[in-house]
Amino acid sequence: MPRPFEAEPEKGFPFLVLRAPSDMPEPRDALIAWKRRIRRQAEALRRAQPDKDALSRVICARFAGLPEYAAAATVMAYVGFGDEVRTRAFLCAAMAEGKRVVVPYCQGGELALFALEALDELAPGTLGIPEPKTELRSLPGRRMAPGALDLVMVPGVAFDRRGGRVGHGKGYYDRLLARLRPETLAAAVAFECQVFAEVPMGPHDVPMHRLITEKAIYPAH
Repeated sequence: MPRPFEAEPEKGFPFLVLRAPSDMPEPRDALIAWKRRIRRQAEALRRAQPDKDALSRVICARFAGLPEYAAAATVMAYVGFGDEVRTRAFLCAAMAEGKRVVVPYCQGGELALFALEALDELAPGTLGIPEPKTELRSLPGRRMAPGALDLVMVPGVAFDRRGGRVGHGKGYYDRLLARLRPETLAAAVAFECQVFAEVPMGPHDVPMHRLITEKAIYPAH
């Protein structure tokens, strides 16, 4: 059976980005439908994943073991929510180590960045996701630019081992990642059950440099 999407290199990234072949009648519609199917599968698998707390500790320890983490002064990490890999303990540990920890929050159609100093600076925000309290966002030195980030921990719904990522479909992280310095590492964290042989990627989807699960770091270099 022919594959619905073919692979070709995306200039500037070491991974394969999936493209629709030119003879497909509705490539964008097919890509969207494929992403929806992958999301449903991955969300069900993640929801059923046992021992999320223990596995999250393993995953975050792998992230903290990256040489890029040791070298980083400023690390962005999301605040775990729902069935995602839990990150609160990691955030506390990173702050205790003296890292400048940055967390994202939704502002309009983009992700804004906030330098976090304590977990009690967070409150439920968009869709109940923990975000910096509104009254703290304008404090001096708290608003951060993407160019200040040395390392980024990226969430997502589904991944493959070549750097492919499927998020929730809003493009927040893709737009943010496109604004990083070229040398800044984007490392996704996920449970192994979220890893597929292949996930669909469009022209504006940004691939990951690393994918970290409880079993491995992909690619392992």
